[in-house]
Amino acid sequence: MRLKLVVRVAAVLLVGGVLAHPWRAGSGAVDRVSYVRGAAEGGPEQLRAEVLETLPHDPRAFTEGLEMAGGRLYEGTGLAGHSSLRAGPPGKTPAVRVELPAPLFGEGVTVLGRTLWQLTWRNGIAVERDARTLVELRRVRYEDDGWGMCYQRDRGRVVTSNGSSRLVFRDPRTLARTGEVTVTSRGRPVARLNELECVGGSVYANVWPSHRIVRIDADTGAVTGEISVAPLLNAEEQRHADVLNGIAAVPGTDEFLLTGKWWPKMYRVVFVAG
Repeated sequence: MRLKLVVRVAAVLLVGGVLAHPWRAGSGAVDRVSYVRGAAEGGPEQLRAEVLETLPHDPRAFTEGLEMAGGRLYEGTGLAGHSSLRAGPPGKTPAVRVELPAPLFGEGVTVLGRTLWQLTWRNGIAVERDARTLVELRRVRYEDDGWGMCYQRDRGRVVTSNGSSRLVFRDPRTLARTGEVTVTSRGRPVARLNELECVGGSVYANVWPSHRIVRIDADTGAVTGEISVAPLLNAEEQRHADVLNGIAAVPGTDEFLLTGKWWPKMYRVVFVAG
């Protein structure tokens, strides 16, 4: 989530791309992901990201939230005065985009159906929007640092992170806190949980500022899978980019989209035994 202490000017224009993969419309969680629980004595399942396709991504986007719903890719970006929310086909110029006025610093997003939530980092508010037009509907008080968020439809709750080792459960209508769980791997807390993606009973989380993703049993907080994401950008691209920070499950498949802050590319991947 956190910004590098650097000053840079991005003068690269987003180049639209055509997907080679037929994206399937839908909403909610991926329904074909296999959830293999690590044996108690063996620890979490060890996985890696296998790239299926490379797509263009706006290198000016400081990505904070990424989610696929209804055939659209929703992306929330950060930085005060530069925060936005976009929606459209993956790999193409967004069909609709709205800006967050300064000093708001945009963070995680999640779609609930006809509406969506967009967090702010330390501004103390969350914004509810129309999921189709992205028009702001209302703001609610948010008493926490906003990092990542996702929606567990079958459990009727929103899951949020704040950079700690805790996942906080919230009412999807008000974002009032309803519970929490501490995330642990091999009995130890896993801190700096950032961007989140809900898939059935599991939550996938970026561990900031690394190339590591953990799959979490949201009911117990136990890490059931550790996903190593090898550096995806080349050395020149990485010079102008920040960390991995964007996980979007592709509904109806076992695939995910991955990207990062100021990344010029997005990757369609599957998680396989590593």
